[in-house]
Amino acid sequence: MTESLPDDVADVLELVLSTDQPVHVALRQQVPRLSVKSRCTCGCGTAYLELDTSEVEPAPTGPGTVVAADAQLFTESGECPGEVLVFAQGGYLSWLEVCSWSDDVEVNLAAARRWLRPPS
Repeated sequence: MTESLPDDVADVLELVLSTDQPVHVALRQQVPRLSVKSRCTCGCGTAYLELDTSEVEPAPTGPGTVVAADAQLFTESGECPGEVLVFAQGGYLSWLEVCSWSDDVEVNLAAARRWLRPPS
């Protein structure tokens, strides 16, 4: 890939994929080879990823599209206004989605960087 991964996307992927689960370990190996193909135009920060699959091994996610990782977002006051989902297709990182559950709290990738707590 000719472009590096934007910091916001890299940071959130690092947090959501931080466990020692074999799937997360394998997906983390793909991150240095990722680029952002496009982003959602609504402002949520959802990023569609591009990866040269000839340069990395697939994660053991099985065939098809799966949610390979997820993390809920918690504000400073303890409110949970949304979550982040990491999708893989055929074992390869495919997109990072920011989901909002609230009409009162703006949920986007910048907020996810602040509100994500590494999985335990």
